Amino acid sequence: MKEIKAVVPQFMGDKVIDSLREVAHLPGIIVSLVNGFSRSDPSAEPAERVEDAPMIKIEIVVPNEIAETVVETISHAAHTGRPGDGKIFVYEVVEVIEISTGERGDAAI
Repeated sequence: MKEIKAVVPQFMGDKVIDSLREVAHLPGIIVSLVNGFSRSDPSAEPAERVEDAPMIKIEIVVPNEIAETVVETISHAAHTGRPGDGKIFVYEVVEVIEISTGERGDAAI
């Protein structure tokens, strides 16, 4: 299983989420409004590096078989070609447990 976290500009959120709704067998997503900053230009002065644009963080745990599809979907939907499009992080998931049923692994996602 993989956990995919994506941080994208808030104004792209609806487009990314709508694109994810089209992915077959997607178990569900978590969306949070987040704040942060980035250094698009490492040589810039610190005050010039802070980006105040609101961002959203999307978190998804998926079976390995659809992980790359999810990454490609997010990447395509959020891409503008300009700095600030966001980032995608992919992690290995060791275990998932559905609290209400006790199911584990792929069955729990």
